[in-house]
Order: sequence, then C-alpha cells, then structure tokens
Amino acid sequence: MAKDLIVLDPFPRTVEGVFDAQQFARLEGLGEIVRIDSRNDPASLDGVIDRAAAIIGQPDLSQERLKRAVKLRTVINVEGNFFPNVDYDTCFQSGVSVLSIAPAFAYPVAEMALGLALDLARGITAADASVRAGG
Repeated sequence: MAKDLIVLDPFPRTVEGVFDAQQFARLEGLGEIVRIDSRNDPASLDGVIDRAAAIIGQPDLSQERLKRAVKLRTVINVEGNFFPNVDYDTCFQSGVSVLSIAPAFAYPVAEMALGLALDLARGITAADASVRAGG
C-alpha cells in the first residue's frame, strides 16, 4: 500500500525549527515526505499537489491548485497566521482542514507580555537607560 504524501515547505521556518529529531522520525512514519521550496520555485508544488495528503507550510494554494489536490486532507500553517494566499473557502468546501501552530506561541507571548508589564510597572528600562547615561 502506498504511503500518504506529505509535502514539507516550512518557510519562513526551518525543518529543524518545526521538528526535533524524534518528531521528524514520527512524521516520516506517517508517510512519504517530499521537501519543496515554493518560495524560490513556485512550480515545485504543482508536480506533487495531486498526490499530497498533507502540506506542512503555507505555499500559495489557489482555488485552481486546490481543485487538483484531490487527496489533500490537511494544511498545517507553520507561520501562525492566515495570509490570503490560501483559498480557505475552497479548503472548507473540500473538507481540507487548515491548522495553525499559533497556539504553540501562547505561552511565550504571555511570558513576554508579563515581562513587558513588569518592566513598565517597575521602570526597569527607564532606570537602565538612566544608569547607562551616567545617572
């Protein structure tokens, strides 16, 4: 039985930034991985779109391209945004799940917000600037 095709196009992230070795090995067990670089070679996706079951990245996915993606079940957006380069209506109508990694950023964003609030409440940056200026 043929393995599902997983298209890996993680820009602007790197593969290592998205997966550690153990997670990548697990991904390899789920299907055949094809790495592409749609940013530098936009046509690279066209050669595999008809066989792709999953896309990890956020390449341009127009309605026309999605209509050829007959096996596609999921798109995993590695940027944490929803740029208009994906036809989300066509994905929805075709039963393609579009997932985001944004929830993974919840803790770091909350920590940063807390740190900035403490900085403002305590005047840390202002005090640091004053000391550096000789105050």
